[in-house]
Amino acid sequence: MAEVPFGVMLNTKKEERSVLAILDEATGKYAERAALIYLGKAVTFARLKELIDRFATALFDLEVKRGDKVIIYVPNSVQFVIAFYGVIEIGAAAVPISPIYTPVEVRYMSQDCGAETIVCQDTNFGYVKEIMPQSPLKRIIYTNLADPLPWWKKLVGFAFDKVPRGRVEKGENIYYFLDLLKYPPNPPKIEIKPSEEVCRILYTGGTTGLPKGVTATYTQLYYTAHDMIEMCRGTHIEKGQSRFVYTLPLFHALGQTVFTGMILALGNTAVIMPQVQVDAILECIQRYKADLFFGVPMLYRMILENDRLEQYDLKSLRYCWSGGDVLPEAIFEQWQKKFGVPIHQLYGSTEGELHTYTPLSKKPVAGSVGIYATVGGRKQKLLNPDTLEPVPDKTPGELLVSAPFLVNRYLNKPEETATSFVEIDGDTYYRTKDILMMKDGELHFVDRSADVIKHKAYRVAAAEVEAVLQDHPAVMAACVVGVPDSNVGERIKAFVVLKEGAKGVSSNDLVRWCRERLTSYKVPQYIEFRDMLPKSKVGKLLRREMREEERMKIAPKGEIENGSSQS
Repeated sequence: MAEVPFGVMLNTKKEERSVLAILDEATGKYAERAALIYLGKAVTFARLKELIDRFATALFDLEVKRGDKVIIYVPNSVQFVIAFYGVIEIGAAAVPISPIYTPVEVRYMSQDCGAETIVCQDTNFGYVKEIMPQSPLKRIIYTNLADPLPWWKKLVGFAFDKVPRGRVEKGENIYYFLDLLKYPPNPPKIEIKPSEEVCRILYTGGTTGLPKGVTATYTQLYYTAHDMIEMCRGTHIEKGQSRFVYTLPLFHALGQTVFTGMILALGNTAVIMPQVQVDAILECIQRYKADLFFGVPMLYRMILENDRLEQYDLKSLRYCWSGGDVLPEAIFEQWQKKFGVPIHQLYGSTEGELHTYTPLSKKPVAGSVGIYATVGGRKQKLLNPDTLEPVPDKTPGELLVSAPFLVNRYLNKPEETATSFVEIDGDTYYRTKDILMMKDGELHFVDRSADVIKHKAYRVAAAEVEAVLQDHPAVMAACVVGVPDSNVGERIKAFVVLKEGAKGVSSNDLVRWCRERLTSYKVPQYIEFRDMLPKSKVGKLLRREMREEERMKIAPKGEIENGSSQS
């Protein structure tokens, strides 16, 4: 498949719907309602829109132009929301990235998308300053997590070390976030083509070892927000009177989709958590009488196992749902028994957004990820992964997804685009490489590609970790797989072949090498040295074979036998 010009979609049925319309309508309909609560401070929809407009005006004054890329390198906060919507309001593209990414990862992403502007937390300022000479970055906008608070609250937080702080060097093209909010709320009026112009780029693991940039248009964000509205049909959430304890990472596609749909479109309130801490979450549910909660399976397990759980009043909860990984039926049943509230599941990907969900008005089925999402002309197929022929019900098949509003290509990655997207009956489908099965009208997750490891609800590309290991001067080859673990989904294990003559290289040396180059959740927990790795007749690494070998070692209780592994 040939590379597609930036901003042009492979699917051709277009509708001029924009996510900015949702933002504008929210300001008019819910002006005095609290859009979010952050560190105890409420921000109304009207005030939020004013702050977004001020930031957008400032960006324009700093010569951030239509089509420019702006990296957002901050955790969940008011500042993230302001920056994200302020960037797209002036026709630029927001590039949200994890606040725990290493300088190596941030440098690569800035080079790949060509970003000249970055919004970062002050604790990451040193990382950004370090990579600027080797990146296209020209300007830094920095903030502190406590910036939205009154001065006296910040002073108390700093005095008792409750708020992390980083050292910032003042200089040319370095701007303080709060200073930019002093601009007038008069951003330029830009005529945007919603179905053609890119407003967001997210990075996901690559099969070649480098993360891939996944682009999205204004229209895509509009329809994915309406998936959330559809999910809430027939519930009181439609009335916009719910409070939602928000642990979803806003740098993630699902976090943005839920915020735009559940908060902006429906007028509910997000209690934003800058960090995921179990007791803080339970305290917020109790304090704000939250009735909505979203968690990954591991978070639900941590809550159920919390020694102080009985100290909190969680009777306000009415709806819970889970994503990011398959929810074990044992957790589903324990949660239902403990709180009398079922956990609904949803499933999606960065490339295709939301694929399936369980409507909140419907009682969820244990083990099911729900029904197909259909908003905006979505289509899904379960096909034999080898022949791409349809499979009957109760037969596992690879899920392929399509929608007119999806941008079906990776940024600067024509080869990966060609292997991940296929044309069927005139429509372009994304190959999820996930195996699902239709059973009694409900979809059940069966397995994922051997190339993808699910660790603590994060999707880790095996090839990316392998590429970092193989960059080590003593390593000849590496194979990385996920080893099943009931607590974290899968643990990351690497099999390494050293170069002939390499001496004195330990597993600790390789783990340290990875920590300097990879986000913490991508670093292998186990490293095993081998003389050779299994490969196919054409030389392709057989990860699945190694994965099955590890599965055979699992004890009946589900614990991993370390064997000869070193960590």
